[in-house]
Amino acid sequence: MIYLWHNDATGGYSLYDLPDESYLRGVQVADEAGQVRFTTIFPGCYGGRYPHMHFQVFASLEEASTGRQALLTSQLALPAAECGTVFADAQTYGKSMANLTRTSLARDFIFRDNSGAQMDAMTLAMRGSPSTGYEASATVGLAT
Repeated sequence: MIYLWHNDATGGYSLYDLPDESYLRGVQVADEAGQVRFTTIFPGCYGGRYPHMHFQVFASLEEASTGRQALLTSQLALPAAECGTVFADAQTYGKSMANLTRTSLARDFIFRDNSGAQMDAMTLAMRGSPSTGYEASATVGLAT
């Protein structure tokens, strides 16, 4: 079970910044190959953080429903080139471009502790465009 969540286009998080709202959050069951698929939006960039998505891996739906005993809690970074392209739409993404120019993976207080190889593994591979939509992928391994 994978639980994925991220902020909206203007940087707000449901349940955190907006406690009466619950959106841009979802749980998917992995298929036999261990793969999941989510359909979502490209998250905005808020002050102090590089654009990212959070996720947790759980052994079962029951454990995912309680939010306890995650096997892994981590984040995935969005590629810089795609961020620049998407955030050019200031009408939708507000201050995201300005926030992006003030931060980087090397300055992000979570991502900066990782090596280059680790950041390569934690950065989504993306293809597409704002007009056609993006498809992103990442491989996440768990120690057994």
